[in-house]
Amino acid sequence: MTDDQKKLVDLLDDIPIGMLTTYGPEGPRSVPMARQEVEPSAELWFITARDTEHTRAVAADPRVALTFSARDSWVAVYGRATVVDDRDKLAELWNTFAEAWLPGGTEDPNAVLLRVDVEHGEYWDTPGGKVASLLSFAKTKLTGDTYDADHGRVDV
Repeated sequence: MTDDQKKLVDLLDDIPIGMLTTYGPEGPRSVPMARQEVEPSAELWFITARDTEHTRAVAADPRVALTFSARDSWVAVYGRATVVDDRDKLAELWNTFAEAWLPGGTEDPNAVLLRVDVEHGEYWDTPGGKVASLLSFAKTKLTGDTYDADHGRVDV
């Protein structure tokens, strides 16, 4: 794993909610999704309902984009999604947040997993948090240089 791949996975691991964009027959559509797990291979797992527009869109066209945002870091990834019907993996990833959307629990026939295999990604990170961001912003105003952010592109 390259340093940029590790950085991408580490940033994703710290940002649990992202916007999933699908490209189904109705065109692009984005919905918020709670990420359950990030594998070191940049495989992302989500719990979802089988009867949603985004699972139908993935069945028609597996290409997806995901964006994640935190106070001082941002990640955009692109890949292919698959609806996975695996009760053992669903039970492994299940949590009370998922139960709010799928009250029938892991035995609910509507509960499925969405696995996204990341193919490309890009990140922007401002290590040091708010103080470092303010200093970098002040520097741009004083010197005319661009904002200091750690930026990387990754092919997985």
